[in-house]
Amino acid sequence: MVEDRGKEVLVDIQSVEDWLSHAQELVPVALDKAREVKGFPGRWKMIISKLEQIPSRLSDLSSHPCFSKNALCKEQLQVVSKTLKEAIELAGLCMGENYGGKLRMQSDLDALSGKLDLNLRDCGLLIKTGVLGEATLPLAVASSSTEPEAAIHSNTRELLARLQIGHLEAKHRALDTLVEVMKEDEKAVLAVLGRSNIAALVQLLTATSPRIREKTVTVICSLAESGSCENWLVSEGLLAPLIRLVESGSTVGKEKATISLQRLSMSAETARAIVGHGGIRPLIEICRTGDSVSQAAAACTLKNISAVPEVRQNLAEEGIVKVMINLLDCGILLGSKEYAAECLQNLTASNDNLKRAVVSEGGIRSLLVYLDGPLPQESAVGALRNLVSSVSTEMLISYGFLPRLVHVLKSGSLGAQQAAASAICRVCTSAEMKKLVGEAGCIPLLIKLLEAKSNSVREVSAQAISSLVSLSQNRRVVKRDDKSVPNLVQLLDPIPQNTAKKYAVASLASLASTKKCKKLMISYGAIGYLKKLTEMDIPGSKKLLERLERGKLRSLFSKK
Repeated sequence: MVEDRGKEVLVDIQSVEDWLSHAQELVPVALDKAREVKGFPGRWKMIISKLEQIPSRLSDLSSHPCFSKNALCKEQLQVVSKTLKEAIELAGLCMGENYGGKLRMQSDLDALSGKLDLNLRDCGLLIKTGVLGEATLPLAVASSSTEPEAAIHSNTRELLARLQIGHLEAKHRALDTLVEVMKEDEKAVLAVLGRSNIAALVQLLTATSPRIREKTVTVICSLAESGSCENWLVSEGLLAPLIRLVESGSTVGKEKATISLQRLSMSAETARAIVGHGGIRPLIEICRTGDSVSQAAAACTLKNISAVPEVRQNLAEEGIVKVMINLLDCGILLGSKEYAAECLQNLTASNDNLKRAVVSEGGIRSLLVYLDGPLPQESAVGALRNLVSSVSTEMLISYGFLPRLVHVLKSGSLGAQQAAASAICRVCTSAEMKKLVGEAGCIPLLIKLLEAKSNSVREVSAQAISSLVSLSQNRRVVKRDDKSVPNLVQLLDPIPQNTAKKYAVASLASLASTKKCKKLMISYGAIGYLKKLTEMDIPGSKKLLERLERGKLRSLFSKK
């Protein structure tokens, strides 16, 4: 043991130049010995060809400007020297035929050949990929730096470099350290991360060791969530191994892989690629059977994918409609329910087949029940808006559609209120439904929405009112509301940003049958607006202008 400790001390104090000299001295010895061997000729011929490449790699390494300052160079030379010694020992055993069986020696020679391949590859990586230039000084030197931040970056570069060179166990140790570093200072890692480091991490995702895959995907998940290197991750082939982990990884591996896909799928291009790599089925399976975090991440990923119109049919074929409706009803986390509502809104945006599928699977009832909960309502109301034209009035009434719509118009977010107003526009295709909407109390709420700051909210509210006032009893409700005429006249403003003009004209034309309403329109400046709208050829504006001007003239003559 004393002798072993002495050897360790000797290894530590030798300089990188000493190790270079040592390796260079071992190469001709190893070659001479290898050439003398008579047995296993095929294997030794291959080993000799690899030994002959080492001098040029050592020359390239030693000529690099960072050679004498870099801890990785010294370590690489130590590994090369160890491999050369092993070659000399095995050659000696073969020449003396002093080995414990032919099969065992064949295995040892194959292992030696693999080590030589790894040595040659790692020497090349240190030069060609810039790892050598990125890596740190020896730790003791770096730690004594007068710039703490520079020392941290320097050490992090070396850590990342170690993911690319050496055997799998060495990379495993580097991963352990990298996970801890990212917990403490993720920004330090992101500041020095390079594309070659990303490529090395992606390669480690396919390692045979489940532990290495799990730790690697933990690092990748942090990188994906940082939002700083999505393009590198995808371009280096990350998606396929991530999807395989979702399919068959450990519990932690599945969770981290699914969260990574959630973040990456925000890009439409990446969402398409996930579909192309067969990602839909394993994500749907996670929605069915995964734990709470994985389920929510998978639901969000599928929601992101469903935003891409051309892949919606692919999603449907894998059974997404039933799964999302089930999440609406039974999602473990509230987030899962919200993502499911958003996904159903996307799926029903334009595809009639998907609309029918959602209706047939009981989606209307589930969406309406969702509206009774504490979650954001916009997506659920948006999905209902997309579906109302696919179901009968009787079904909507029996499910309590209108009371819930009123509740959203009263207290929902502006986006949910807009979706509710849009749903009214779509559902009011018959006099019967217009009557029911009016009786439910929607009209005063729509009139109030005409004051919203959002152009799109004002437009859809004016559109709903213009449809509803075609029914006499609804017109009476609008006339009784003191804000209706002033709000509608304001929407006659001819500025391009005001997209509600034509609906305001249509609504006011329906109200202009009474003197009171006409007087209000005139007093709030409708004539001036209508003159400009007539010049712009807004439908109905000329006719309404003429009616108001006749009313104004009669009023003048009656005063006289």
